[in-house]
Amino acid sequence: MTSNADSGSASGNGSVGVSGPTGSLWLRLLALSSLAASAGLVLCSVAAALLDGVNGAVSAAAGGLLVMVFFGISLLVGHFVGRSNPSGAIGVFVATYFVKVVGFAVVLFVIGAPEWLHGRWFLTGAVAAVVLWQAAEIYGFSKARLQIYNDPETKEPRDV
Repeated sequence: MTSNADSGSASGNGSVGVSGPTGSLWLRLLALSSLAASAGLVLCSVAAALLDGVNGAVSAAAGGLLVMVFFGISLLVGHFVGRSNPSGAIGVFVATYFVKVVGFAVVLFVIGAPEWLHGRWFLTGAVAAVVLWQAAEIYGFSKARLQIYNDPETKEPRDV
């Protein structure tokens, strides 16, 4: 049996060929995850508005948006750093994660919780965004075409 990726004869009726890596994985994941989390936040905010009014809806949206910003920064760092220094991307991810956690904690403690914030809806929006964001990322990674091996080099015919 031969592979359509090699120069052998084609298996089956159609040509498959070599696909190559996905173009912009991190930006595609950012768009997919943002869309999924935003859809969940709209539903969560509508439910919060029906049960607790505008403050509930804004609280749910604020919790989800905070999560989306937190995760979005990581994907943007992956996009920009991964292109120029793929081997150093993990170290930058770790440093960025530390800065994000400390930065968001400082912001939340300095600003504090406003009077209008519904803690229950803030948490619900955040959890909905986390679950949907992560599910979309897993789906996006499962559909990504990551090139593991270098493309085979074509050998020039030798003159005998």
